[in-house]
Amino acid sequence: MTTQSVTHLNPAGLHRNPAFSQGTIVETGRTLYVGGQNGTDADGAIVEGGIAAQTAQALRNVLAVLTEAGAGPQDVARLAVYLDPEADLMEGFAAVGEVWGPHPAAVTVLRVGIGRPDALVEIEAVAALPA
Repeated sequence: MTTQSVTHLNPAGLHRNPAFSQGTIVETGRTLYVGGQNGTDADGAIVEGGIAAQTAQALRNVLAVLTEAGAGPQDVARLAVYLDPEADLMEGFAAVGEVWGPHPAAVTVLRVGIGRPDALVEIEAVAALPA
């Protein structure tokens, strides 16, 4: 796998959460930007099963791009998660632990209209790559 190149910051006095870091420092000079991934299968169809299934698939899609670049979730400095305003945040969050594992990153979650009308979630990532 890759050499650890992301330092996680969790200053005293700020809430500490095992799911995310308050900040991250990328120690290397190569950066991967993963474009927004919806919960789509290899044919581009939205997976069935609601927000949990779509979140799990979107994360698997992010992981596929990371793997292609020789990286993994431990190399991710930042995740941005865009949720449909009606989506259940906690139901989507449950899928994160199952697919992503214990790899915190700086995370932003926004409730917005997703560009694809049948999508409930879109996830993008920024990762540090080994030199």
